[in-house]
Amino acid sequence: MDKQKPKRIVVKVGTNVLTNKDNRILGPVLRELVRQISVLYERDIMVILVSSGSAIAGKEVLGDTNIKDSSIRRQVYSSVGQPRMMRHYYSIFHDYGMRCAQVLATKRDFDHGKHRDNMINCYEGLLSEGVIPIANEDDAVSLTMSMFSDNDELASLVAELLDADRLIILSDTDGLYTGHPDDENSKKLNEVKVSQNVEQYVQASNKKEGEGRGGMASKLRIAKGTAKKDIPTYIANGKRENVIIDIIDNKQVGTKFIH
Repeated sequence: MDKQKPKRIVVKVGTNVLTNKDNRILGPVLRELVRQISVLYERDIMVILVSSGSAIAGKEVLGDTNIKDSSIRRQVYSSVGQPRMMRHYYSIFHDYGMRCAQVLATKRDFDHGKHRDNMINCYEGLLSEGVIPIANEDDAVSLTMSMFSDNDELASLVAELLDADRLIILSDTDGLYTGHPDDENSKKLNEVKVSQNVEQYVQASNKKEGEGRGGMASKLRIAKGTAKKDIPTYIANGKRENVIIDIIDNKQVGTKFIH
């Protein structure tokens, strides 16, 4: 079942969308992202943003460290980078006359219980005030069992938590292909049903995602799992102009996953 008139959508933007080849945060990409969110806001469509980039932003501040443990290093980079990313977002949203807020969570917070209820109340309160929530993993305490596989999983859980009408996963590819995206014989799949066996295409189309944790295999798994919950899910190129608005306007952009 497709939800025809979206009122709230979850947009996840990946590290490779937000950074250049030198692993520097791209201000113009952030601004274009916020511009699209502001356009949808004027159409009474609220966006919940799940943003990667904090580890890169932290590395911009700290440079190389002497921390040998990769998990602790990621914690440190992310902890330093999160306020830097939020400062970027706060400033740009302010330029558009909008407000944003950060909501941190671990995977365990989505288990049924008080923490989950508190999160729902927080999100609903922010949305009712017209504030754009920016969801992030609480990297300082999120390790092992409390850790998301990647931000794609976080975005899916948020979409389910808030009964979102769409989940849009923005990466640096135009969608799911039948082979490597650079192969001229590869074709982009415009629509995929969860029952279709498209996993065969993933290995050929997968690309290493720099500092991010989620590749195409993860995106496919998350997209199918979310679509199975009657939340149409898209994988699309976050550097494509107007990509979010075009998806909401039902233009043929990216790969759409449906139940």
